[in-house]
Amino acid sequence: MSSQVHGAQPFDKAKRAETVFSEEAMKTVQTIISHYPTEKIKSALLPVLHIAQAEFGGWLSPETMDYVASVLKIRPVEVFEVASFYTMYNLKPMGKCVLEVCQTSSCWLNGAEDIVKYIEKKLNIHVGETTKDGMFSLKVAECLGSCGTAPMLQCGASFHENLTYEKVDTILENYRAEGRLRSYTDLDYKNTL
Repeated sequence: MSSQVHGAQPFDKAKRAETVFSEEAMKTVQTIISHYPTEKIKSALLPVLHIAQAEFGGWLSPETMDYVASVLKIRPVEVFEVASFYTMYNLKPMGKCVLEVCQTSSCWLNGAEDIVKYIEKKLNIHVGETTKDGMFSLKVAECLGSCGTAPMLQCGASFHENLTYEKVDTILENYRAEGRLRSYTDLDYKNTL
């Protein structure tokens, strides 16, 4: 994979050689792949990218995308096309907890803009930035499908709905105390408020 394919991130051949799934992650990947016909293996790309992002520090480096391409036997550019299209995939290092605040109509009408400003002030960052300690990154997202419980934010697999400043404080405190990477592969929902 060249830097032309991945944009500004350089490709490191030595780092690529070290990029491999853990045994547990590879078993999960193989299970996912087994659900698709051999000629449709590319259909496994979205869930495999989630696993890769969780496995390799919360973002998809050029080396990680190249590795995923080799596992799925597709071209690296095909991986990059998908990873760069969806906002749930991070193409640069992010905080352990990526807070994605919905900004679409229902959330906006119910105060999402104020929630974003509150989080920015509370964490001393702006949308698109990460806290100095690497714990939180803040993004805005288009509809996250929770219009009836707006405003809401998503962090990994967890939805946090009917947000208030107090709920945001609790969410941030819980995630900070937990101190671990939150990803779409968690599916534990224990922090959903």
